[in-house]
Amino acid sequence: MLRQITTHSAEETIAFGRTLTELLAPPRLVLLRGDLGAGKTTLVKGIAAGFGAAKEDEVTSPTFTLVHEYHGPRVNVYHVDLYRIDRSRELETLGFDDLRTENSILLIEWGEKFARFVRERDVEISLERTGEDERRITVSK
Repeated sequence: MLRQITTHSAEETIAFGRTLTELLAPPRLVLLRGDLGAGKTTLVKGIAAGFGAAKEDEVTSPTFTLVHEYHGPRVNVYHVDLYRIDRSRELETLGFDDLRTENSILLIEWGEKFARFVRERDVEISLERTGEDERRITVSK
């Protein structure tokens, strides 16, 4: 484990995401783990804002579009949601290898469904809901 924190609001979760820019310096493949509503997209708001790739209110869940792209001056952040993807064949059509560049960060929700991402991940961030607005966030390699 690299870091663990408990946040008590969405604002604190976003603020913690902003602090992760040094740890997540590109290129990085990051698995985001947590149940529905755990705060994964909220954390991505802070990460994307920290890199200057998007304003917090521009970041939304990619559940239906699968991939959201946020382009910053030095870093491109790709927020991926694989909740609706069940087979490796479906995964191949998303072109992940094209997204992995020297200045990219792939933040993948539900990536643990595929052994490839578990093997290739650089960092894993788990979010656990411990109260109405409280989240335990664990960052590990």
